[in-house]
Amino acid sequence: MTPSPSSSSCPVCGATRIETILTWLQIPVFCNQLWPEQDAARAAPRGDMELALCQDCGHLFNRAFDAGLTAYDPTYENSLHFSPTFQSYARSLAQRLVESYDLRGKAIIEIGCGQGDFLRLLCELGNNRGVGFDPSYEDEGELAPHIRIIPDYYSERYAHIPADFFCSRHVIEHLPQPRAFASMLHRAMSKHTGAALFIEAPNADYMLAHTALWDVIYEHFSYFGRDSMQRLFQDEGFEVTALYSTFGGQYLCLEAEASKAQVSRSDAGEQRTERARAFGREGREVMARWRDALAALARAGRRTVVWGAGSKGVMFLNLLQPQSDFIEYVVDINPRKQGMFVAGAGQTIVPPEFLRNYRPDVILLMNRNYEKEIREMAAGLGLSPEFLLV
Repeated sequence: MTPSPSSSSCPVCGATRIETILTWLQIPVFCNQLWPEQDAARAAPRGDMELALCQDCGHLFNRAFDAGLTAYDPTYENSLHFSPTFQSYARSLAQRLVESYDLRGKAIIEIGCGQGDFLRLLCELGNNRGVGFDPSYEDEGELAPHIRIIPDYYSERYAHIPADFFCSRHVIEHLPQPRAFASMLHRAMSKHTGAALFIEAPNADYMLAHTALWDVIYEHFSYFGRDSMQRLFQDEGFEVTALYSTFGGQYLCLEAEASKAQVSRSDAGEQRTERARAFGREGREVMARWRDALAALARAGRRTVVWGAGSKGVMFLNLLQPQSDFIEYVVDINPRKQGMFVAGAGQTIVPPEFLRNYRPDVILLMNRNYEKEIREMAAGLGLSPEFLLV
């Protein structure tokens, strides 16, 4: 194993008072990699999870992370933009950023842009010019003339590209050296007077408060809460202008500008430390309850599907094996995932229309934010199953 560069110290503040919260061995490295064959999906690369807490700043990270396992390529697919619920959220977010920063006729850089869905929105809503960076980008020939996507990681070699606004959504949690990333961003932004930064990541405070066990995935080296996110960027020279949660509390957003002052923030506090410890204990109870529930569904012969082939669904199916093996199908509205197989557990990913004939008795909902959308789609298919929120 090649551990993360700071596995014995906190990747945010550098402290060495580190406490392990939970340990899982051999979980799938990529929840969002597409596997066209079931045997290959079941043999997907695996790694260990040792979720650790920094007792100084409260940051959570996987101290067993092997950066050499996480090479992103076009087989990686995590777009949520096929969901009307998520489309509405993304559009409202883009509109707010355009208004807040007067992004009209400006130059925008998005780091980790995927297929460019959010970058398109920012450019469309403000008549902006955009450059995106993502090694998993697959050219589909659909970009507008004022948008360019480079299939590479953003680095200082691209710092000469002009930008008024830097955006990075759901990237920083994947990086084994977040301080180096923030420092690089500060240097790059300092070359562009008045440039602003927007960062979005999963919200660890929500994860802890709701015992959202299935949000712990190998792809994520870091789990940022408000304290650790603010400390990271302030320590690297940013002025944090806003820090807030969105998407029902599940996402944490930071807005910042490159300044010269470096300011360290407060310690984690006993309350957060105890909440993190409780997460490990309660997580074991959650897994035990769902093992019992899945076993009961199987004994009763109730036809059950999971709705959502994203990371939550993939982790649910993998962590609850062998009880989850009786579930044959996972529903997803992303056409790029349909016909593929779930990493590790091996279930077939199907479109919602598949359920019209399959007629499930139970649909397991992986994310409460999509409950209304899924219930309406199921009703439109003539289904009346029992819905269970995982």
